[in-house]
Amino acid sequence: MSAEPLLEERLIKRSQQKKRTSPLNYKDRLFVLTKSKLSYYDGRAEKKSRRGSIDLSRIRCVEIVKNSGEIIPCENKYPFQVVYDTNTLYVFAPSHYSRSLWVQSLKEEIKDNAVVMAKFHPQLWQDGAWLCCRQAEKLALGCEEYNLFGDITRKPLPPIPGEERKDGKRRPPPPLPPGPGEEDDEDEEEDDDEEEEEEVVVALYDFPGTESHDLSLVKGGEYVILEKCDVNWYKARNMYGEEGYIPSNYVTEKKSGNLVQFVWYNKHVNRNKAEELLRKEDKEGAFIVRDSSTPGAYTVSLYAKSAAGEGVAAIKHYRIKETPGMPKQFYLAEKHLFSSIPDLIDYHKHNAAGLVARLRYPVGKEDKSAPSTAGFSYEKWEIDPTELTFMKEVGSGQFGLVRLGKWRAQHKVAIKAIREGAMYEEDFIEEAKVMMKLSHPKLVQLYGVCSQQRPIFIVTEFMELGSLLNFLRQQRGSLNLGFLLSICQDISEGMEHLESNGFIHRDLAARNCLVNDAQVVKVSDFGMTRYVLDDQYTSSSGAKFPVKWSPPEVFNFCKYSSKSDIWSYGVLMWEVFTEGRMPFELNPNHEVVTLVTQGHRLYRPKKATPVIYDIMQLCWQERPEERPSFSKLCLLISSALECDTPPT
Repeated sequence: MSAEPLLEERLIKRSQQKKRTSPLNYKDRLFVLTKSKLSYYDGRAEKKSRRGSIDLSRIRCVEIVKNSGEIIPCENKYPFQVVYDTNTLYVFAPSHYSRSLWVQSLKEEIKDNAVVMAKFHPQLWQDGAWLCCRQAEKLALGCEEYNLFGDITRKPLPPIPGEERKDGKRRPPPPLPPGPGEEDDEDEEEDDDEEEEEEVVVALYDFPGTESHDLSLVKGGEYVILEKCDVNWYKARNMYGEEGYIPSNYVTEKKSGNLVQFVWYNKHVNRNKAEELLRKEDKEGAFIVRDSSTPGAYTVSLYAKSAAGEGVAAIKHYRIKETPGMPKQFYLAEKHLFSSIPDLIDYHKHNAAGLVARLRYPVGKEDKSAPSTAGFSYEKWEIDPTELTFMKEVGSGQFGLVRLGKWRAQHKVAIKAIREGAMYEEDFIEEAKVMMKLSHPKLVQLYGVCSQQRPIFIVTEFMELGSLLNFLRQQRGSLNLGFLLSICQDISEGMEHLESNGFIHRDLAARNCLVNDAQVVKVSDFGMTRYVLDDQYTSSSGAKFPVKWSPPEVFNFCKYSSKSDIWSYGVLMWEVFTEGRMPFELNPNHEVVTLVTQGHRLYRPKKATPVIYDIMQLCWQERPEERPSFSKLCLLISSALECDTPPT
């Protein structure tokens, strides 16, 4: 049997270890005080389990919390604190009487503790500082004398007549009745002393849930993550207690070091695109904070109309530097050091301090469209064909016709009808479930399939400008070096994600990359070659591979790996820098096999600098192990982008 409770009441606790707090941090809990422990239980109707327990011998201070005008975002307005070890537990009572009763009862039980504090903080720890003394160190010495025996604002209340027990102790307020399905049972196993910290995220985009089990997101709203179901979908709860599934790429963790939550940070913008966006904005002090070519470093790209002379605009790129040692500090100008990048940006919004202009206008994120989700909802891969609207024909691929369409009259999609005999259908349908989970900004998203009828439909993200091959040919002569490099960077980032997930494309080429209306290039049709029935991909031995994009180990042994994709990527780079020419255009497939086996390689395109051609040749190393990874290629392309600024 568990010890008899001295007090028992539903109170509200605030989650610990939070630098910033919101209504989501306040939890209704059933608190129970015994002679040895202060415990709290989950108060939700569908479940009742111990969430935390503190040995009274560890408590160093119990006191009410003075309110100096802060808004308390929960219905209980009378806070008190329990300080134990290096932690502070904030509890909110519904009335003066309830709070005083808990404080006095706890003080009575801990009065002989050897760890009692001499000083404490009478106000809340909030937004990274103590409100009473403004100290920013959570373990800073208290600023007010602690009275072990009394309340800091009032004398103990006398017992209410009729509320005294025969043993002389005060009678606890009656607990609320258990909700449906709760067990009124205190004999539960001990949990950890502290409640597990809940992860709070901020929505980066609106998400109108499409299925009954989804949870809609509102941009800027905060949500608690209940379960990470897989890499693409989380189960979450909003501030109203509603629960459901949300796409993981629509939210970001709410914490001070996470730059994604700020409007001025653009993770997937390179130097060339930053300059393009800033010139388009054409405002003095327009700026972007982006990832540098050096991993883990950041760059501020800043537009100033008068920086290069009278009336001549210029774009300056400033690397955010860090001081050695700890604590780490950040700076653009050495005289101005800051403990965080947001603090640095905030300062330079008001002071140029060595920059060509103040950081006045963040660019690029306000108009950013929401990314694709891995399927329309959690574990939804089979799509009802009656929910598809078929619109205009946009092309034909190796499997059949491709049409623009809409799902449930709202989501624009591409619908590929698989003509009979074009692929091994049953094998592909199983693979599609795996392919749907591959979600990345530089991969064309597979939303699902319609497999219950013939022809089968494959439903994917719609890319407005079509295949990269056609785009290059249509734009021939108008694309500068920086833009061509940014195309290569987009593709390398998508392929790096496939590589990191152990997925081999097998048919990487310009025809299998697509371009959207923002001119972002994404990799498409990954892994599809295995299911194609097409003479174009069949060698004399019966093996299926795109000959002019394939390395020797595929010719000779049909051996595919991420390193064979690297070879194909080198050929794709060649396609990009020749603006859509056919590799080995004068040679049929069987001659290409002989040439490549003998060590012959594609020539350097006129638009490719020696540095860029060196990257292609790295991809065409005869031995697969000597070829770089896609992770390495991303760094090489990014570095080339930083060096090879496009001509004005």
